[in-house]
Amino acid sequence: MGGWWRRRSVHRRYMLREASALCITAYALLLLAGLVCLQRGEAAYAAWRALLGTPWSIGLHALALPLIAYHAITWFQVMPKTAPRLAVPPRWITLGGLALSALLSLALLVALWWVGR
Repeated sequence: MGGWWRRRSVHRRYMLREASALCITAYALLLLAGLVCLQRGEAAYAAWRALLGTPWSIGLHALALPLIAYHAITWFQVMPKTAPRLAVPPRWITLGGLALSALLSLALLVALWWVGR
């Protein structure tokens, strides 16, 4: 029973998408720990920031980035399949969601850069 998902590529992609959700959960918990450290004071927050600069942390971020990107892409691919029928082709919905996500990420990056100047 445990290897059913290995038989077909569509099932392997599905399981990879579900596993990537675990990566997103772990990353959300890491960010939540940062907020807790921020609440506890400057020393705790500085220690958390120092932890993010270790080679292990950078390696985990490098691993998390493609998994989170894969999860986002597949999420936007599922959107047209679950929505009611629209006059817009499903591919446009997927590309529009990805483009909007990229645009908002860029806007957030610019805003953070602007505040940090």
